Amino acid sequence: MKDKFLEHFPQAKVKFDEALSSYSYTRTGGPADILVFPQTIAEVQDFVSYAKTEQIPIMVLGNSSNLIVRDGGIEGIVMILTDMKAAEVQDQSLVVEAGARLIDVSRLAADHSLGGLEFACGIPGSLGGAVFMNAGAYGGEMADIVSSVDYVDQRGSLRQLTLQELDFAYRHSCFQENGGVVVRVHMQLHSADPDAIESRMAELTHLRESKQPLDLPSCGSVFKRPEGHYTGQLIQEAGLQGYTVGGAQVSLKHAGFIVNIGQATATDYLAVIAHVQDVVKDRYGVDLETEVRIIGRD
Repeated sequence: MKDKFLEHFPQAKVKFDEALSSYSYTRTGGPADILVFPQTIAEVQDFVSYAKTEQIPIMVLGNSSNLIVRDGGIEGIVMILTDMKAAEVQDQSLVVEAGARLIDVSRLAADHSLGGLEFACGIPGSLGGAVFMNAGAYGGEMADIVSSVDYVDQRGSLRQLTLQELDFAYRHSCFQENGGVVVRVHMQLHSADPDAIESRMAELTHLRESKQPLDLPSCGSVFKRPEGHYTGQLIQEAGLQGYTVGGAQVSLKHAGFIVNIGQATATDYLAVIAHVQDVVKDRYGVDLETEVRIIGRD
């Protein structure tokens, strides 16, 4: 499979049997059979089309910040889009490739006195991943500012969806079902006072730094917010703060996070998640659904 791939894509930026722990925010994850870094949308189309023709599984990763890759790694082709980050400012809108860091996109908006992306100033994921998950924080989410999305379908064709077609909901978009690869995002913002933008971003940065365990590797917020409850409060009141398996621990700073305190494996993370879910269900009758994506082979 590797030789054939190289024959077909001799100029590709590619690695074989590469540990994904080097790319994930948890610092865990097994190897990808073929790991490629597309440089252009056309390359994404070529890789997707090749995978379809050869019947090879293909998966796309962004900044791997809200993700757990199991220790068995990922079969087939994995695309990491972080080299694709071209951006254009058009009046009150931004058009940005999916590999750009969401933090950088929010900074770009601020530098052009465009409001609407302040909520994203501390979200560590990629723009494409943020669309995939409808990422949000502090009262804002991607659905508020996305106007349309360019994506590559499962046959390798470039297509576009409007806001109404994206099926945004809480931590959800249509890409979780249709298998499309987000490659470029169109965002509609608004003119705003630059001092007000900077003030709001500074406020949110302070809140994030004061409450979240940013000094240790983690996958971000692990669980979705159950209706009528606060996830971190439930976990804390259940006495689970500090619960540890191997190198994975329920954060002592924010119970909604699981951190890598040293040499954690994905299996450690999954064991902590399962225990937290079981205890919270038993004590409070609340089902905690994971927000973090869990992918790969056991």
